[in-house]
Amino acid sequence: MIKKNIYQKLHDACLSAKGVKKGAKANGMHFNPLLHDDVQATATQALLDNGLYATCNYLTEIVPNIKQVMVVCTMRVYDVDDPTQHVLVDGCSAFGNLDKFGTGNAMSYSRKYAFLNLLNLKTGIKDEDGYEPKPFEDSTEQSVEEPTYLDETIDVEEMKRALKSTNNLDEFLEVKNLIRKDVEFLMRNNLRAYRQVTDIAETRELQLNNGQ
Repeated sequence: MIKKNIYQKLHDACLSAKGVKKGAKANGMHFNPLLHDDVQATATQALLDNGLYATCNYLTEIVPNIKQVMVVCTMRVYDVDDPTQHVLVDGCSAFGNLDKFGTGNAMSYSRKYAFLNLLNLKTGIKDEDGYEPKPFEDSTEQSVEEPTYLDETIDVEEMKRALKSTNNLDEFLEVKNLIRKDVEFLMRNNLRAYRQVTDIAETRELQLNNGQ
């Protein structure tokens, strides 16, 4: 039997990994969350099935101007049969509040995206049956504005709709808080999408302040 190298094993893990079903909408949420525990369980099983094991290290930094902590996850995936071989997934980061939960939340968020980037995990929902393992159809929504950035883990169009549909400042702030981490992810990974969302947010906040 020919011994596979770490990249061949990682390729097999990517092919064999099941899709991750998004969670149910919680009260007040306008989108289905992609839960860290579900992503980790799916990714870890695919890695273990192919003789791979992942570890994470974290760097934390307080960002004074936004009063949050930034956590950067560095993931290493080791070949169980040859531990001298590993693949590095670097640069996945997240922000957390400056409270007792903030650092832990940011660690989970950054680790989730490290797993997603490592295995290119698919996410989706199909009514009552959950995830259906078929290729995604092209569901890009066109608008009179610039094309909306679509991501398998972040629904930018839904975020924009949620902001636009708020009826008062309380609702606006609630939605803004719910999508905060996804907006921060876009800020670091896709400035075009980030500006689309923040432009909508600024416009709607101004309208609500003016009683519109």
